[in-house]
Amino acid sequence: MNYILIDSEVRTSLLPFTFTRPVAEIRIGILTLREKWETYLKGKTSFKTEEYLRVKYPLTVEEDNIFIDPSFLPTPDLVDCILSLKPETVLTYNDLVLAYRSATDIAMSGVSALHKKSYQKPLIRVQNTWDIFSKNGEALQQDFELLTKGRTSAPISDTNSLISPENIFLEEGAKVEYSILNASEGPIYLGKDSEVMEGNMIRGGFALCERAVVKMGAKIYGPTTVGPYGKVCGEINNSVIFGYSSKGHDGYLGNSVLGEWCNIGADSNNSNLKNNYAKVRLWNYTTERFEPTGLQFCGLMMGDHSKTAINTMFNTGTVIGVNCNIFATGFPRNFVPSFSWGGASGFSTYQTAKAFEAATVMMARRGKTFDEKEASIMEHVFELTKKWRKY
Repeated sequence: MNYILIDSEVRTSLLPFTFTRPVAEIRIGILTLREKWETYLKGKTSFKTEEYLRVKYPLTVEEDNIFIDPSFLPTPDLVDCILSLKPETVLTYNDLVLAYRSATDIAMSGVSALHKKSYQKPLIRVQNTWDIFSKNGEALQQDFELLTKGRTSAPISDTNSLISPENIFLEEGAKVEYSILNASEGPIYLGKDSEVMEGNMIRGGFALCERAVVKMGAKIYGPTTVGPYGKVCGEINNSVIFGYSSKGHDGYLGNSVLGEWCNIGADSNNSNLKNNYAKVRLWNYTTERFEPTGLQFCGLMMGDHSKTAINTMFNTGTVIGVNCNIFATGFPRNFVPSFSWGGASGFSTYQTAKAFEAATVMMARRGKTFDEKEASIMEHVFELTKKWRKY
């Protein structure tokens, strides 16, 4: 069977993160959505996504295909139901397309002509940017159970103080010394070759993915995820940091999501609660205005390759696009379009040549290459987001 993960209507509500990746490559819990589905399906997947993203995320169509909306988190029962689909049949959930089996790559408008089957059990879905952190606890618990079932944790040094050690799991090569790990309210997972340095206080749920690092003296409240090769310190609360990003110094990050290759300067902080305790509104790329989230706590949404200078401050409910460089005193506005350079005192366009130069150097430090595929995607994003840059 050939499995294809499709970008559904939620793609636009997951911008700026889906400017540079399919929905399936969003990380929530421990794994990305794709990694979750591939683990359950026991097979590889390809992507049905925007044309400009296919240079990096190709589509493979064969004679018999199952198309799946990966914004729904997989469960054993759901996967069994999908695998039992007969040819030319669609599986729906509250009138939404969960999956369909077809010999051809049909448009979503044509799915209604297929035979119908309904799924009734409750599911978790990632359909807004704030879902990434607000549903991270449930996703982290599911991933922890999936990855650790029937396995034994690597040894944990007795220099640490542990609460509910049965909910703590270290992969091979993970290191932690002289720290407090409290897994009574959620599991703690340390990925392969990750490291928690001395003097940290961590309250689960918490996931530190492969080769990620918590520097000395951090205070981390769950549910929080640090993606592969990430680096964090300071105070972090209920946030998801995608791979290769750094918040390596003191400062507060709360109820927030950072994309890949982001860097937060020392002593930078975000607000996650309005002074009047009102529900937070976030920039919506579809309506092109600020829309309610229904949340009282909501912080910073930052797209890939965006960075801040030291002592940068962000208001509650701030959306930063892709490849932004934020500096200067004061609070920048609550929506900063992609490829912006500046801060509260004003912005100019961050030209692609300079942005690509910085990305090349940053990625090389982690053994990665900013290649033609990456450049092609970024150039497209630059053009897509021009209308929001008024400078």
